[in-house]
Amino acid sequence: MKFRSTPRADDSTTEEASASGVLPFPRQPEEYEEETTLIKTVGWISAGLGAVALGLFIGRELRQRYQFNRRTPYDFYAHSGDEQDVDFGLGI
Repeated sequence: MKFRSTPRADDSTTEEASASGVLPFPRQPEEYEEETTLIKTVGWISAGLGAVALGLFIGRELRQRYQFNRRTPYDFYAHSGDEQDVDFGLGI
């Protein structure tokens, strides 16, 4: 089905309005356009920060899984790999 912007010359029963014509919307002020630009900018920045946060979270999870799968038999002992000295519980 093709819509025509002007009615046919032989059809006198049709109205002058067309389906594909330009609708008479009022012009938007520039203030509204600046507000829309600001909202779009804030939206893109928040989406970017969300993507970064998601990437950091997924990277941390993958690293933890990698380290967990590469553990040695000594990692099963208490305090293995700790950097601090343990002075309690030794009977001193």
